[in-house]
Amino acid sequence: MKKTNTLLSICTRCRDGREDMYENRGGTRLAKEFMKRANEQIGFSVRGVYCMSQCKRPCVVSFTAADYFTYSFGDLDPECSEHIDALFTFAEMYASAPEGFVLRNDRPEVLRAGILGRYPPIKTASELVSTLSKNKSNLLQS
Repeated sequence: MKKTNTLLSICTRCRDGREDMYENRGGTRLAKEFMKRANEQIGFSVRGVYCMSQCKRPCVVSFTAADYFTYSFGDLDPECSEHIDALFTFAEMYASAPEGFVLRNDRPEVLRAGILGRYPPIKTASELVSTLSKNKSNLLQS
């Protein structure tokens, strides 16, 4: 994988309800499992975040990059290798997509259901984003 400016953030404080069994939090286990499988050539940066404030949907990660959409995902299981694989798969898709925009049906299955948010970059050419003004004729109709 070529080096990109992609940054994967993993919440290390998420509780998944199995802390007694594993003696540490689900988010910490997710980060450890991800890093065990990562190699020096992964092509993107990874960081732990003390809390990402998505406690009802643990375990949580986000993908971001300059001038790219930011994606947040939850409901990840640190004990499920398919969930870890999905993060690697999505990272490649994200890095190669224009503005990092990855369609729902193209994402790995677990990241379809686990989406918490997709936020556009400040400067974007995406048709999903429009400028709103106080002039009522410019507001979108629902």
